[in-house]
Formats: sequence, C-alpha cells, structure tokens
Amino acid sequence: MDIPLSTIAVVGLGTMGTGIAEVLTRAGREVIGIDISEAAARQAVASLEASTARAVRRERITEQERHDILARFRTFSDLRAAADAELVIEVVPENYEIKQQVFRELDAVVSPTTILATGTNALSVTRLAAESQRPERVLGLHFFNPAPAMKLVEVVSSVLTAPPAVESVTRLARELGKEPVAVGDRPGFVADGLLFGYLNQAAAMYEANYASREDIDAAMKLGCGLPMGPLELLDLIGIDTARTVLEAMYAASHDRLHAPAPVLGQLSEAGLTGRKAGRGFYTYDAPGSQTVVPDALTPTAGADADTGRPVSSVGVAGSGTMASGIAEVFAKSGYGVVLAARSQEKADRAKARIAKSLERSVTKGRMTAEARDEALARITPAGTLDSFADVDLAVEAVAEDLDVKRELFATLDKVCRPGAVLATTTSSLPVVAIARATARPEDVVGMHFFNPAPAMKLVEVVRTVLTADDVHATAREVCRKVRKHPVDCGDRAGFIVNALLFPYLNNAIKMVEEHYATLDDIDAAMKLGGGYPMGPFELLDVVGLDVSLAIEKVLHSEFRDPGLAPAPLLEHLVAAGCLGRKTGRGFREYARR
Repeated sequence: MDIPLSTIAVVGLGTMGTGIAEVLTRAGREVIGIDISEAAARQAVASLEASTARAVRRERITEQERHDILARFRTFSDLRAAADAELVIEVVPENYEIKQQVFRELDAVVSPTTILATGTNALSVTRLAAESQRPERVLGLHFFNPAPAMKLVEVVSSVLTAPPAVESVTRLARELGKEPVAVGDRPGFVADGLLFGYLNQAAAMYEANYASREDIDAAMKLGCGLPMGPLELLDLIGIDTARTVLEAMYAASHDRLHAPAPVLGQLSEAGLTGRKAGRGFYTYDAPGSQTVVPDALTPTAGADADTGRPVSSVGVAGSGTMASGIAEVFAKSGYGVVLAARSQEKADRAKARIAKSLERSVTKGRMTAEARDEALARITPAGTLDSFADVDLAVEAVAEDLDVKRELFATLDKVCRPGAVLATTTSSLPVVAIARATARPEDVVGMHFFNPAPAMKLVEVVRTVLTADDVHATAREVCRKVRKHPVDCGDRAGFIVNALLFPYLNNAIKMVEEHYATLDDIDAAMKLGGGYPMGPFELLDVVGLDVSLAIEKVLHSEFRDPGLAPAPLLEHLVAAGCLGRKTGRGFREYARR
C-alpha cells in the first residue's frame, strides 16, 4: 500500500530534531515540530531562519522559497499536534522511559496508519515497538549529524515491522536526497556499531597514556584520511552519549571492545561531556564552541628538549614500493640516499621506479625538471648493505617478518658506523625484538611510514624501552625535515593507526558473516555516515587480505582479547588465495589488468 508522507511530525527539537525538520521542510513537507521546551522550539525556528537566510545569500534558494520553507514549519509543545501526521519521527533523549512515554502518548493521538519512527542510535527498536499498540508501524529512522549535510539514513526494521512502512520511509529518504541503508535491529546499527567500538578503543588508548590526545587524533586523520580524530569526534558527539551507546552495545554483544572505557564514565560523571559542556578530552573557549583553547595537557612550543644526532646521509634497505617511496622522500628533501637491495639489479629497478614517480610529479606541475634531476642524482643504488658504512641513518623497509628483519639488523650492526641511527618501518612487529638483534639497541627506533610514502604525511615514531633520548629526537627532527608529521607511540602491536583501524575492519567482516548487512551497505554507511574516504571492504581489498590477516593475528596475539580474533571469513578468503585487488579477487572481484 502506498503511504503518502506529506505531513511529518518531529518530536524533540534539539540539534538533530532541528536538522531533520530543516531537511523535511526544504523538501516540501509540512513539518510539525514538537518540544516541551518553548525555548527549544524558538531556537529551532531561529536556526531554520538563519540557515535559510544563508542559503539566500549564497543564491542557493530564492527569497520566496525561503518564505515557503519557513511557512511549512510550525512548532507546538503538545504531542496532540501530531494528530494529522502521516509519519512521526522522535528524537528525544536516549532513554527507554522517555521514548516509551512518547510512543504511548502518540498511540492515543495519531491515525492507525501513521508510521512511528525512532531516531535512536543505541536503543532497541524492537523493545520500543513492543510497547506500542501498533508495533508493525514502528521502525528506526537514524539520521546523522548534521542532518542537512549528511547523506546517510539507516532504516531499521524490527521483526515486527511491516514491509509497507519500510518501503514508505525508504522512498521518503531518497526523495530527501539521502542514501537509505536497510539494517536490522541491533545497538549502533551499521555505522555507529562500527564507529563507536573504534572510538572506545581510542579513549582506552588515551587513558592508558600510550599516546597523547593530539597524536592519536593526528594519526587517524593523517594515516586514514578521516575528517576528525576519534577524541575530537567524541567531544563533538558528546562523551555521555557515546557512553550510552557503548553500554547498549556491550549489553547486546558482551564484547570487551564495547565495554565503555572508564575514562568515558569519569568524564561524564564530572560533567565534562565535550563541546556542549566546554570541556571533554579537549578544552573549548565556551560551551557549544568548536574552538579549542590550550589547557594543562596542551604540548608547549619547542617541547622536544633533546637534540638529535646530525643526519646528512640516509641508507634505505629494500626494493619494494615502500622502500622506493621512502628513498624518494629523503632525496627530495636534500639527503644523500643509498638505496640497497639484495642485488644491484633490484636496486637499479627501484631507482627506475623512483624516476617514474618523479616524472609524474613534473608532469602534474608539482616539481620542476631541475628538481627532479637533482633528487634522482642524490640516490645511489647498491646491491649490498656494505654500502651503508658511512650513513647517519639506516631505514629498513623489507618484508614484514621478524626473522628477516632481525637478520638484516644484525648485518646493519656490523656495517653501520658507531652512532648511526637504525630505524625499522615495521607496522606490527615489536621494535625491541628487532633492536635486540644488534649490540646497540639504544640506537634503534621505529619510523613507520605509510604507503604511498611520498604522499602520506604521517610517521609513527616508535620508542622502545631501550631507545636513547637523542635517537628518539633524531627521528622526530628527520620527520619534520622531510615534511612529515611525527606522532609518538610506545612499542606495542599496531602502534596507533593499525591498533585502531584493524579491529574496526575485523568487526565489519563479522557483520557480513552474521548476514546483518551487505558489503555495499556497510561501505556506503561508513563513507556517508562516518566520513571515511573508503568503506572497510574497499580498504581491505586495497591493503591486501593477507596483510590484514597478519596484522589481525599480531593484535590478537599481543592483547589476547577474544574480540580481536580474526574473522573466519577473512581467514577463508586468504586460504583461497583471494587477497584483494592484487589477485583480482578479495571481498569483491576486479578486472584483470
């Protein structure tokens, strides 16, 4: 049955309710805004007036269109105003008692054919539906904040929801210019179900003093291309809200990854709930402001008190994409580079790869032909590590295998001069285990570049318990000289980025295993709802499923958390040789080149 949805009531006129009302009125719907607070209703009207005025100034709508939009929005303080609505969307606080009270009152007011939608992102839609006199008409309609800008809408069905109701709100979402994703009823649904586990782990990482808030946020923005770091995002969402969502997720999953980090409870109980309170993980210049101000935890200028060792020449060990990229980075920054591979032929091929990369930069206008020639002239290919005898910094970028790296570092220990800094680019192995292959573990540090090294700005600087202060300082100074952003982290599996990224990817695979959502819906949800540049399955296929599985195994082995155990589907695909784009098939199939 075709259910027209031309008059829609929005119950709760906070930030989300106001945003939803704006989306609906701009799409030509009559909107009945309801809030027990007259101040909230006035603020909603003022917000719509301000946003439409901006749209007129930017020539996105006409003055007449603005007048029509404002005329379609009426506010009330009583739920009886929803009597003529064909759809009611509630976005009141995330509390069962409050939402159930709203649904009970609506049951007595609206038509038997009215669809009742909850905007919850944490509570059970089924439980709310069961309390209603019309459970078949109850569903979830989860918009993302800010509703006018975010394209994703999760349409949540319970086992009681009638298909025509789902079809009607799905069609409405498309008419609003949104991308609806159909999901089942479980805490967090798709986007928040994956997002909040990641945010929780970031909070726990910060609480453990593993890395600073600034470094955690910078690592995820620069290493994964995310619009906001996890702690910034928690402050935006509201730390109390995040804790509520995680409590609901943990109650359903009993997964330790969803058990709220204690710091979230401590901040919530102290009223430090993020931007809305003026303080959360960061401090803001006023409640509701997005302007961060310095506080006691803010790093001071010139915080690096230690002076590093002088570095003028660099040795790069390896002949693959990462080694070539790192050599290119150093050469473009003026360093003399020795690029050593297992044979002269492999080293020459690696230099040829760098030449092609530099030529592309010239073609795109990013560097001059003269700068290209100068950078290339600084690179000396070699077929033996003996060529590292005089380098000040040796960087290895060979296979991600502990035995291979330990053997290489034992060789570096013999050929590199005393005082040379030895760096490993490992992304998952214990740096100290590599360092102990030498007689000078104090000279060893981790410098985890990201692929492609010439483009990616992040370097994770990994200090072991044995790394000397001036060696750590050297790594940071070198990063800045090659125009990379260094973040400090301790020597544990995954460092910052992979420790936060791969559990999120693993949980996405588990969603598919459980037939909760499709690959396409999950990828769409994370790109549209989370601002991720790639969906998790797109990213897994690019990284390589074998590489991903190896990192998952390292994380599981180190932290011994059952929730980190690699998803069986990932193991099966790797066993079948389906490794992603490089083999033409991973989670998806790709055309052979």
